[in-house]
Amino acid sequence: MANVVLKHLDKTYPNGFQAVRDVNLEVADGEFLVLVGPSGCGKSTTLRMVAGLEETAGGEIWIGDRLVNEVAPGDRDIAMVFQNYALYPHMSVYQNMAFGLKMRRTPKAEIERRVREAAAILSIESLLDRRPRELSGGQRQRVALGRAIVREPKVFLFDEPLSNLDAKLRVQMRAEIARLHRRLKTTIIYVTHDQVEAMTLGDRIVLMDRGAIQQVDTPLNIYQRPANQFVASFIGSPAMNFIRGQIDGGVFRFAGEATNGHAAPASEIAVGAAIPAGPAVLGVRPEDLLAHGDGSRLGEITFDVVEHMGHETMAHFALAGGQHVARLAADAGVQPGDRLTLSIRPGAYHLFADADGRRLN
Repeated sequence: MANVVLKHLDKTYPNGFQAVRDVNLEVADGEFLVLVGPSGCGKSTTLRMVAGLEETAGGEIWIGDRLVNEVAPGDRDIAMVFQNYALYPHMSVYQNMAFGLKMRRTPKAEIERRVREAAAILSIESLLDRRPRELSGGQRQRVALGRAIVREPKVFLFDEPLSNLDAKLRVQMRAEIARLHRRLKTTIIYVTHDQVEAMTLGDRIVLMDRGAIQQVDTPLNIYQRPANQFVASFIGSPAMNFIRGQIDGGVFRFAGEATNGHAAPASEIAVGAAIPAGPAVLGVRPEDLLAHGDGSRLGEITFDVVEHMGHETMAHFALAGGQHVARLAADAGVQPGDRLTLSIRPGAYHLFADADGRRLN
């Protein structure tokens, strides 16, 4: 096992597009680190530079105590798992898992031991004689994991390995990968665009946007204290509600719900004198909106769409020129057209500067 250190990592393509901007990151030995963000944010490019599949335009990549910028991918002591499995169709499962070891001239007895052990870990012993075309998507992904495990690398790299699986199978494979990490205790860098994978798998999350790191922290800290409005909008489902307004004298003011074509008076929420005056955005997660309870009053609203999910109720409403949603209890008893006063769970709001999205509270 080894730590991974990225210093001022940069990637600019010949057409001038800068895919990765000054990324500085340290992955601890044995850590499960997840790179997450929207498509095109630079997460896969960063991973591919660590793997040696993309050249860097600047910066350093250290694996353990070795600078690997000029080291060939096969000599970096890493193993990569791709989203498309990349299995050889003409080889059996055993041959696919053993191929990399065979190319390194590993003794046959050692190959046998490693393949059998990996197959046992992944519960695919009965599949070793099959061809990839005879396997389901989940089984193929287990084989791809097994091929990585037998190499016994210092670092595992995962590039959206579950994106080709259906929803139920993704949940099962997430649990398999989590168990695998606990068992092997190896360093893992995992790329995904799925925030649920990031939140459930990572010891820490690196959230990227437009090639730059926006925040690095534990899943809980990123959820509870997003560094900026982009992070707040990306993490959480349904997404955080945002209401634009103005802070003045420790009070956030915003437009209320219009009724019968007439604008409602402005609503106010006390946010404290320490918050600087100026245009701002109030962020509230759907689960922190209460149909009944103490807290800051968001104001009187009318629900226009209500989704009864069985275990919860999603109630949609318009306010301050935007569409929002409240996550209420399954037995909340609300229906479209119902009008009531919503409040914010005490202290459960976020404030961001309207100009640049930085956190204010």
